[in-house]
Amino acid sequence: MPASKNVSRFEEVLRALKSADTAVPTAGLYSLSDLSGQPLDTFERAWPDIPLQRRQGLIEDLIELAEANYEVDFTEIFRLAMDDEDAEVRRAGINGLWEAEDETLMGPLVERLNFDPDLEVRAAAASTLGRFVYMGEVDEIQAGQAQRLEATLLAVINGPDQAEVRRRALEALAFSSRDEVPDLIQAAYESPDQRFRVSALFAMGRSADDRWADAVLAEIENTDNELRFEAVRSAGELELERAVKPLKKLIKDPDLQIREAAIWSLGQIGGQEARKALETLLERTRDDTERDFIEEALENAAFHDDVADFALFELDEMPDFDAELDPKKKLDDRLN
Repeated sequence: MPASKNVSRFEEVLRALKSADTAVPTAGLYSLSDLSGQPLDTFERAWPDIPLQRRQGLIEDLIELAEANYEVDFTEIFRLAMDDEDAEVRRAGINGLWEAEDETLMGPLVERLNFDPDLEVRAAAASTLGRFVYMGEVDEIQAGQAQRLEATLLAVINGPDQAEVRRRALEALAFSSRDEVPDLIQAAYESPDQRFRVSALFAMGRSADDRWADAVLAEIENTDNELRFEAVRSAGELELERAVKPLKKLIKDPDLQIREAAIWSLGQIGGQEARKALETLLERTRDDTERDFIEEALENAAFHDDVADFALFELDEMPDFDAELDPKKKLDDRLN
């Protein structure tokens, strides 16, 4: 799109947002992507003049658009929303940042986690910080930053804040390999408060720790839908092959969320049995939306199996270091 036309569309959207009676063209929302420089300054100055309901609706619309189209980036608008006077706008803005990887967002999110007067905003901040815990675990942010963030989340988990915030902090910290994490997950799993047990199961999946396999497998059989859903999801995250058989039963579960979670987890686990179950389900479904979902799960299964086969191939092809021939020479021969 020519720059002048894009600017015109941006100005059109901005005028519509300021008016409570003017419809905001959905196509025009794309002009709010990747704002920087003068357009960003203009939008920031206009923000207070946008009616509250408009601000609330805009953030929700942008989140939906971002989920449907990975090429758009509304980070700067979500960042602006974090400082809004309205708690609903702040919460929605934070939720919109769930995939953001800009390290400069860590400070404002921690600020909201520690000091925002609204419970849901603090909980949303805790959840969104999980992305940065993961980045620290894979060395995508500086070690010092990661350690400070983890210490902040630990303080929240062990602190006096309300249960909703503390359990979201636990879910965020679950990506970390810190020594304290398994004990925290275990304590939450043994809690009389079901909310913490749900978060514990969620955290088990994020932990990538096989020690939780038996607990996850047991909870797949739980009659409580919320606990069963998280167990099903975590079975996929942990790639538990032993979970394939019970998951196959759940792809016919009357609860749509559990059924979809079972389909997705079978795709994450992969293997011949999981693929066969998904292929059979694909042949029988008459729902186009479910068909697309199953096909995506099958793609995940194929990718998982390709990676596994490649790893086995690499292992089989490793030089025999016990052979009489010098190992280094054997490797050089293979490369040549």
